[in-house]
Amino acid sequence: MHRTAVLSLCALAAAYNTAMAQGVGYDNTPQIPGQKWKVHDKSRPNPPVVTPAPAGDPAAAPGDATVLMDGDLDAWQHADGGSAAWSVGADGVVTVKAGTGDILTREHFGDCQLHVEFSTPEPVGESQGRGNSGVFFFGVYEIQVLDSFENTTYADGQCAAIYGQYPPLVNVSRAPGEWQTYDIFFEAPAFDKDGNLEKPAYVTVVHNGVLVHNRRALLGRTSHLSAPSYSPHGAEGPIKLQDHGNPMRFRNLWVRPLSAE
Repeated sequence: MHRTAVLSLCALAAAYNTAMAQGVGYDNTPQIPGQKWKVHDKSRPNPPVVTPAPAGDPAAAPGDATVLMDGDLDAWQHADGGSAAWSVGADGVVTVKAGTGDILTREHFGDCQLHVEFSTPEPVGESQGRGNSGVFFFGVYEIQVLDSFENTTYADGQCAAIYGQYPPLVNVSRAPGEWQTYDIFFEAPAFDKDGNLEKPAYVTVVHNGVLVHNRRALLGRTSHLSAPSYSPHGAEGPIKLQDHGNPMRFRNLWVRPLSAE
């Protein structure tokens, strides 16, 4: 074999081995159903980094959307049913007030299109300790929010991952302090009268204008260090934003219910 070809193959092998040996995560967790990887597998390669287009102005809500966050928290409540205690700035930006708990929408939704704008804080810590939050459908199916700009973590826990199940196709995270967008299309799961799963949930995610999940079938409820599985629930549920102890910022959230027709 030509020496140049040998060197190229060696370089590719080295890059592959480096990716496989990222070393952030776990090696003693359960297998993810239908995959060769374990939950939060430290040997699972991180997706390639792609530079997104520059951040733009807030995206105006369509005329048929329900505005969930536009300078106030009226549409939200604390997980225990009380008032949402996160901070609202003079600019209308909502900041997670660490230790006050998750917030959930008062209104419930099934199949829907959700727009989210978020900004991660100045880096403190590493891996899951940097800019951690999450967007949950029905309060239990999470699209991860994390500072994944030059920050290595386990692949199924980085920004835009279906947490504990699938990494995004690519990493298009912007730098801390820059505004980022999610446009998420969520199809709710269906259960029969006995609580058996008839149809899994499906999710399509566009992160900063780039498709990172294309109608991906969810494996169940989000869990940490354990394999996902389904438990029956109703046809609609709340949207939840997570307090993970970091001062994440959110603005301009809106949702459009989608009918089967």
